[in-house]
Amino acid sequence: MVRAKEILQNQFGYSSFRLNQESIIQNVLNGKDTFVLMPTGGGKSLCYQVPSLVFEGLTVVVSPLIALMKDQVDALRVNGINAAFLNSTLSYSQQEDIISQLQNNEIKLLYVAPERLVGTEVNFIQFLKKLNVSLFAIDEAHCISQWGHDFRPEYRSLSQLKKKFPSTPVIALTATADELTKNDILERLELNDPQVFVSSFNRENIHYFVEPKRNYFDRLVEYLHRNESDPGIIYTLSRDGAESLALKLQREGFSAKPYHAGLEKEVREKHQEEFLRDDIRIIVATIAFGMGINKSNVRFVIHADLPKNIESYYQETGRAGRDGLKSDAILYYGAGDVIKLRHFATIENNPEQTRILLDKLGQMARLCEIRSCRRKYLLNYFGEEAPATCGSCDVCLSNYEKEDATIIAQKALSAISRLNQGFGMNYVVDFLRGSKSEKMREHHKQLKTYGAGADISKQQWLTYLRDMMALGLIEQSEGEYPVLKLTAQSAAVLKGEERVMLTKSVFRSDEEVKQDKQQQVPCETALLNHLKETRRAIAKKENVPAYIILSDATLVELATFLPVSLSDIRKISGFGDVKLARYGESFLEDIKAYCKSNNLSSRISAKIPKRERRQREENVSDTKSYTLQLFKEGKNISEIARNRSLAESTIESHLAHFIYEGQLKVTQLVPLERILPIKEAIKTHGYHSLGVLKEVLGDTASYGEIRAVVNDWRREKG
Repeated sequence: MVRAKEILQNQFGYSSFRLNQESIIQNVLNGKDTFVLMPTGGGKSLCYQVPSLVFEGLTVVVSPLIALMKDQVDALRVNGINAAFLNSTLSYSQQEDIISQLQNNEIKLLYVAPERLVGTEVNFIQFLKKLNVSLFAIDEAHCISQWGHDFRPEYRSLSQLKKKFPSTPVIALTATADELTKNDILERLELNDPQVFVSSFNRENIHYFVEPKRNYFDRLVEYLHRNESDPGIIYTLSRDGAESLALKLQREGFSAKPYHAGLEKEVREKHQEEFLRDDIRIIVATIAFGMGINKSNVRFVIHADLPKNIESYYQETGRAGRDGLKSDAILYYGAGDVIKLRHFATIENNPEQTRILLDKLGQMARLCEIRSCRRKYLLNYFGEEAPATCGSCDVCLSNYEKEDATIIAQKALSAISRLNQGFGMNYVVDFLRGSKSEKMREHHKQLKTYGAGADISKQQWLTYLRDMMALGLIEQSEGEYPVLKLTAQSAAVLKGEERVMLTKSVFRSDEEVKQDKQQQVPCETALLNHLKETRRAIAKKENVPAYIILSDATLVELATFLPVSLSDIRKISGFGDVKLARYGESFLEDIKAYCKSNNLSSRISAKIPKRERRQREENVSDTKSYTLQLFKEGKNISEIARNRSLAESTIESHLAHFIYEGQLKVTQLVPLERILPIKEAIKTHGYHSLGVLKEVLGDTASYGEIRAVVNDWRREKG
């Protein structure tokens, strides 16, 4: 692995591997077949690009899209790596030139489409057999599965690879696959005892928001104005939707262009190229756009329509923030989209596939309807555990207030029962609200519960019903037109034996949005803008997208740590040997001039290597554990503070942490007679401000005692 780490640093400019990269690369270098499930932006490409430079021979990469091939090859060439692609965009003479380079062992990575590799062109396989092929990499491997969200029949032919090259290792990679899709991929590729690597699906830098779709356009325009310099993607369900929304945004003064399969090929490619090169800021697209798009500085992905499943949603939102900087994923949700998509999910004469597609659509709708952490729901869907709150989705950033809604729940359950459990959510809500609509059946208007919830808005009723589904009090039937059903838990509520707490709808305030926006990486903004112009000029000269020269994350580091020598720049992530030699001086001139005119010094000494940051985080965990150890040995807070030369408030904070974790009981820190008054104060004033609670409680409780009881309260409430 020594050689692999040297390549990572010298060719790609990174000081350490991320996620499972090191273990994956070691497995590939050992000549073993490998399956990689890694989130978008997690660094999948390096898992085969680094081994390709360690191996003596050629690495063949199977890629589904021409745009992806060109993008990857451009990026590799900028890093000084000999790479090429073979596809229909090349002339005959260009293809012959690449064939010649392959025969002379001058190319390290070759990108091809599956049709060329193992399709009708049998001669190409025979040609590859004459070369020293060290590795096959299958990118976007979910395309081989009928359960994958981008199924491509031509990928099925890739099962021939192990038959024709039995001793050559294969690495298959994808960003999105549930358990069903993952197993299908492994079965169809017929890999030889593959090692499976599944990285965390958590993209911490992406903040997830779901907002009501009704009258969403004004809110969309407001968001785009607030983020006026950021590039982003807006997804729509239809071609007409992409065209009309792009036109409306142009009329509002935004540089936006549509992208969909119905456009002329030249127009489509032109719009994509303009977006990749930052000539336009917004692309409004159908799902035809995006797979394999490596533009690293996409700051937002907005869904104007509901995606058909969580895999598609996850992959599409994953196109934001590939550089690791904070980015937004916003979805405008309306129940009408579910009805539209149910029609598309129905496959004639294939009830099993219809069932699975409808189930996936239902899970996508539930992601939008829940009033618990959306990130947790996403991660749980992919089989990954997650904490109850993330602090960066709309639910966790909002104060969703719970209320005793037992009577409301009884009304809803009674309505479902009196309607013989035969109607959908919207009809039940209309029935409860006493709708005069023609769709409301006359005999239903005579029922006792008709109009019993007229004082509650339709939106609030929908929220209540979705909460009740999450609590297991009601359920939806399967199929294209699901109806609401009672569950085993319903009876206890109807009899008044069980209390029900439901969510009041509360939307994010403008102040919360403003605070969220302010959570940006600190840097010299004026310098950052100047560095972007320098990057743009270099990219134009070299005829590649700007982010291929350097990512936004690298520019932010330059504008934050202000390196003033080439050795300083070497410490910035993204500067390998080739990029340092090619571009280092150009950016250095900008930084030196800025520092001189603003009387600033370099801050490069403040740049902490990621490994050291991780060590510091581990040390924080260790220091809390040591406090716990001393406490369990019988030392009191004052003794521990003296022993460790720390403030008593710090020790109290450590111990409160373990109350929340359930390793200590609150009574070990707070006398029983003080706990009840503190809890009464929490019930009245909430627990978000210790200062407010201290002011209410006065001298009857210390900050440490309040913090301990608050953590016990949080643990009890989940």
